[in-house]
Amino acid sequence: MLVFSRKSQESVIVGGDKPPERMLKVTVLGIKGARVTLGFEVNDDVPVHRWEVWERICAEGPQSVPTGGIAAMQA
Repeated sequence: MLVFSRKSQESVIVGGDKPPERMLKVTVLGIKGARVTLGFEVNDDVPVHRWEVWERICAEGPQSVPTGGIAAMQA
């Protein structure tokens, strides 16, 4: 596991180093006590899920995968 320390409003980039390769930008939006708020920027065609949602999708099979990129986080 790769571990980064970030302060509020700092980001980490995951993915390609040349556009238009897919990449994911994760920004720490806020820290309050033990709770960290993260913001995700990614292409619309890349699904983003909370871990527990992803595990449920895997258990239920590919037919349960929501469409819609970042909107899929709402699942």
